[in-house]
Amino acid sequence: MIPAWLLALLVVGANVTFWSTAGVLRLLEDRLRLVHRTVSGRHRPRAGAVGRDEVAVLMAAHNEEPVLADSLAAITASLPPRQVHVISDGSTDRTEEIAESAGVRIARTPANIGKARALCYGIEHFGLIEGYSVVLLLDADSRLTPSYFERALPLFDDPEIVVVACCARTEWSATPRTPLAQLLTAHRARVYSLLQRLMKFGQAWRHANAISIAPGFASMYRTKVLPYLEIDAPGLVIEDFNMTFEVHRNRLGRIAFVLDAVATTQDPNRFGEYVRQTHRWALGFWQAVRRYRPRPDVFSFALAAYLFELVLSGVLLCAAPLLAVLSFLLPPVAAVLPPETIGIGVLAPDVALTVFVTCAERRFRYLLWAPLYLPLRMLDAALALAAAPRAWLRTSDGRWRSPTRTAFHPRENATRAALGSSAPEP
Repeated sequence: MIPAWLLALLVVGANVTFWSTAGVLRLLEDRLRLVHRTVSGRHRPRAGAVGRDEVAVLMAAHNEEPVLADSLAAITASLPPRQVHVISDGSTDRTEEIAESAGVRIARTPANIGKARALCYGIEHFGLIEGYSVVLLLDADSRLTPSYFERALPLFDDPEIVVVACCARTEWSATPRTPLAQLLTAHRARVYSLLQRLMKFGQAWRHANAISIAPGFASMYRTKVLPYLEIDAPGLVIEDFNMTFEVHRNRLGRIAFVLDAVATTQDPNRFGEYVRQTHRWALGFWQAVRRYRPRPDVFSFALAAYLFELVLSGVLLCAAPLLAVLSFLLPPVAAVLPPETIGIGVLAPDVALTVFVTCAERRFRYLLWAPLYLPLRMLDAALALAAAPRAWLRTSDGRWRSPTRTAFHPRENATRAALGSSAPEP
């Protein structure tokens, strides 16, 4: 008989268990180092610190009229408009007019060339490598929390750190009140929280350096490493997985991550758009895997372990409904895999993960949708498995296929304005 604990391990993940342990060790080490510096009176000097005036923001935008004004208002509350650079990638709406009215720097691509190529165009057009120490790649639907730079920039004090990955959170205020939209938003937010708290935090430990993605919607790169990254590699549907993999492949340095350097982003709240975006992200991951050449390092071993478990747990999740039906109908199947074992080994661990996120985020609406996350995880698993062969059989043009944007809620904007700092002088 298959034990319930084995199913639970596959549902929760051996990788999650391992990297959660690494995260606890990182947290203990950080606390001990802080206590040591406090007791000894030794504080690391910030002679090589990166200031806000050394940060350029690069935003590639294609028809982002509904959200651009709010996103630019949020970033120019932290940086002067002259440090914000917008590339209009063949926009046909008011994207360029909105950027101009915000006082930021703007350029236009000759045609709709896709995000990755638009980023390369902007880096060269504005001379960002020569003019700045750090470039923040920011999507038009993303907004930084007021403390983002305060939490993220000190990480560059370590000369080995070349990328700071943002902590992603879903923009709940832009979600319609329909049950399906609320479910999709809660599910995506739950995924973000679990991956970042239980895996990414541990992967960013200085003894590991195993992060597989610095999200392309709000992460910072030292400009000196950009010439070594093939941002617009041919045939890729998205750029951020590939850029992260190239940091590891070229041994350019470490990727840092902290939970309080937060950026919010809009996620799909329509089922069809959710399916398309999830498949697109999965395809981008597999395409990066296809291009990566393993090395004898922690990242390669971590990636191999993740791929093995991704396929194995994906097959289990996809087969779970059929196995549950067969265990009820066929005694031989029930003898090997009783119905209660499926409940304990598959459903119970997923509910436990929901309780963990609810407590960690202090957002009790997660519990409202607890029974429905597992079917969406099965959908995610099926999309990830389906995308794998396509990564080797087909190429992509990288052009924009963004979900429908929703204007941010006015009340939430007012709250952010009250919490944020005043804008710097331009």
